[in-house]
Amino acid sequence: MTYHLLRFSLKMISYIPFCVLYAFSGGMYFLLYHIIGYRRKVVRKNLTESFPEKNETEIKRIEKDFYRFFTDNIIEICKMGTMSGEEMSRRMKFTNINEINEVLHWGRSVGLYLGHYGNWEWISSMPLHLYKNAISAQIYHKLNNEDFDRIMLENRAAHGATNVEMRKTARFINEQAKKKQVCIIGFIADQSPKWTELNYFIPYLNHNTPVLTGTEKIIRHYNLDPWFVEVKRVKKGKYEATFVHMHPDDDSHSDFPLTDLYYSMLEKMIRKNPALYLWTHNRFRHGAPITNIKK
Repeated sequence: MTYHLLRFSLKMISYIPFCVLYAFSGGMYFLLYHIIGYRRKVVRKNLTESFPEKNETEIKRIEKDFYRFFTDNIIEICKMGTMSGEEMSRRMKFTNINEINEVLHWGRSVGLYLGHYGNWEWISSMPLHLYKNAISAQIYHKLNNEDFDRIMLENRAAHGATNVEMRKTARFINEQAKKKQVCIIGFIADQSPKWTELNYFIPYLNHNTPVLTGTEKIIRHYNLDPWFVEVKRVKKGKYEATFVHMHPDDDSHSDFPLTDLYYSMLEKMIRKNPALYLWTHNRFRHGAPITNIKK
């Protein structure tokens, strides 16, 4: 029942222009931020600890900008499954997709490092622009609610992406390798690890942060070509994604140089526009702030 209601609601949203939906998003922002205060304590804590050099006024401005973007993002995700390929291509541009296509054309599969930044869900429209013989797969964590999980998987697959549950990643890559099928596999790699996985810490957003290293292990084991996806919001409802080839420091003595480089690139992108990062997650619950600078 819930699934069919959600499906019907998304179908209705498909008939509503973006300009109207963004007006509705403004009302959602006021409700979530000013009335309900949805996860405001978590967001404020994350921002204050991540940017100790910023004063309270600056933190509040980022906070409000984040919530405005957060509600816009909800609208955009709801809309994506019913958008035509033509409209999606106008709204989500991949500036140098030809470089990825060249790698795939020569028979090597690609591993993409993604983050919870910008509209990461719209990245799943990449198959609209890919080398025709390639499979585009997105690794995902299954949601607890089966109806919401089903809806999200349908949305992500709407423009040709293949959904692969995280625990089935190795099996999927092995199957494609046996068939000599080239793939591009996206990993949203900034997940917070479980307590049992607290084995690798790096400095990230002013925290000594435990991070997952599984993405690097998979990329290295299967010899995937590693790329980082840098995202920019051009304006409401329009994004640009640029692929950056990852070259870890040859002199690094780290066990996980790709992971180190990924978090360095992710932090640099976040600092350009902090409001586009997903601050509602308590991702630093196992990490401690490094400094406490007061401006």
